Parts: sequence; C-alpha cells; structure tokens
Amino acid sequence: MGKLIENYYLEPTKVKWLLSRTNDQWLKMAIANPIEVLVDHAHCERKAAGAAVQLMFRYLCEPGLAEVLSPLVREELEHFERVLNLLISRGEYLKPLPAPPYGALLAKAIRKDEPYRMLDSFLISGLIEARSHERMSLLAMHSPDPELSCLYSDLLESEARHFGIYWQLASERFNKETILLRIKDLAKIESGILAELHPEPRMHS
Repeated sequence: MGKLIENYYLEPTKVKWLLSRTNDQWLKMAIANPIEVLVDHAHCERKAAGAAVQLMFRYLCEPGLAEVLSPLVREELEHFERVLNLLISRGEYLKPLPAPPYGALLAKAIRKDEPYRMLDSFLISGLIEARSHERMSLLAMHSPDPELSCLYSDLLESEARHFGIYWQLASERFNKETILLRIKDLAKIESGILAELHPEPRMHS
C-alpha cells in the first residue's frame, strides 16, 4: 500500500487523455471520509449503468451497440452491489448525497445534433471512466483501510476496460481524426470543470 506523500505525481497514476491530475487536497479529504466516498461511489456505479442503458434505448437500432453495452450495464450494477454490500457490512446504508456538478457540466458539452451527439456521449462516458480509474488508483495506493484498498484495486481493470469500450464504440463509427480532435476538446473541458470545483469527498469533485 502506498504512503501518502506530498507529490504522488511521481507514482503511476497518470491516465491517458486526462489533462490534469487529482490534487492532494481531494485525496486527503477522500481518505478522511471513506464512508461518504463509498456512498457516492455506489451512486456513481448506479448512474454509470443508467447512462449506458440510456444510450442503448436512444440508439436502439444502431448495429452492435446493445451487444456491447448490455454486459457493461450488468458489470456496473455488480459493482454497485459490491459497494452497497460493503456499506451494509459496516452498518451503513445508501442515502441521498448532493451530487457535485461534474457530470451535469460535462453533459452540457454534448452537442445536440447527430451524429455528433452520439460521438460526444461515447467520449464523455469514456472520460468519466478514465477519471474514475485515476481516482480509484490513488485510493488503492493510499487508503489506510486494507478492505477499501482491495476494493479499489479490484475495480481498476474494469474502469480501464470500460473506457476502452466507449472508445471502441466511437472508433467503429467515426474516423480517427474526428475522434482525436473532439476528445482533446472534451478533455480540456473536463479538466477545467475539476479546476473550478471545490474538492469534496466525492468520486468526481
């Protein structure tokens, strides 16, 4: 397990396409409030499943989409159940939490017209998975709670794979230059949103 140090940027937490790294203030706050982060994490898994279902219904007739997203939805719900069961085992429960504006602000960047709406939806979902991967890697390395460290370590592979799924969905439908130009724009927006947010014990704040 990693030790919390002043400059953990020397450790392997950089994730491709993210233009900024999570700061020490967020990490210290998350470690100091593990239950609140767990509750928020459960909500994030639930929302990730819901977002994928929404894409399946919006693009119901898109060849190959449902076949890829349906297993992803199941896996997100399995993660939700794992986090929920961990909360219950600690005498805690799922409760409403004020959501940081991260997701809502990112959603505003989605263009309204097709096919750009589809592309932006895939890429933003991928960026959220990438940010989740980065933050879970930090918690896996630095959490003083072995059970939580194990949880976050176990979820890293799937978070990275989920980014890859959304990237694949985009790559099968749009040319590489279009994708690269757009993800760079969206990554700037994502980084700017986090720079303006006051850190809270949330997965995305």
